[in-house]
Amino acid sequence: MILQIETATTACSVALTQNGQLLAGKLLNQRNIHAEVITLFIDEVLATAGKTYTDLDAVAVSCGPGSYTGLRIGVSTAKGLCYALDKPLIAIETLQAMAAGMVRKLQGNYPENALFCPMIDARRMEVFTAIFDAAGDKAMPTAALIIDQDSFAGWLNNYVVYFFGDGAEKCRDTITHPNARFINDYINDAADMAPIALTKFNNREFEDVAYFEPYYLKDFIAGVKKA
Repeated sequence: MILQIETATTACSVALTQNGQLLAGKLLNQRNIHAEVITLFIDEVLATAGKTYTDLDAVAVSCGPGSYTGLRIGVSTAKGLCYALDKPLIAIETLQAMAAGMVRKLQGNYPENALFCPMIDARRMEVFTAIFDAAGDKAMPTAALIIDQDSFAGWLNNYVVYFFGDGAEKCRDTITHPNARFINDYINDAADMAPIALTKFNNREFEDVAYFEPYYLKDFIAGVKKA
């Protein structure tokens, strides 16, 4: 049984899965509430499933890229649980989980060679992104990109590409290639981590709890308040 934690974006989500199947989940898409609700959500999903902390086999966490503060909250919560319960920690790249979730959401209603491009907002016209195929293999490595009209042109000339995530909407008027497909209202959900978490658990792909850090991709830059 794996507890899954997703806090990389504005959404705060917790899911409890067993053998890749969802037992219980909780999600709230609201900015700056992660620290306040994360432990409450964990308690709630365990209670809903009729389970306790000692029933857990591992904790999986969405490790980035994404919000600096959100990632710190999710990873520190996951590490604390692993320390206290002596359970393994599984790290899942946020964009990979998003791609898996979109493939599941579309239920096969996409061209055979379609590609999936999750986008996380990184301010202005910059996004954290990567490209995956339907099997979850990465076709383009994770990067922080400033989007213009030529972005992804090489991919779009040859493939239908689905764009989604909280960074995609601002790119809709810039990426206008006929092979671009924009999916509205995608929200990061811890449940989308289930198949990846199960594979990593079975392969014993665990992190060192003492030294693991989120995958920020970019250095944190604090905003300066105006006088």
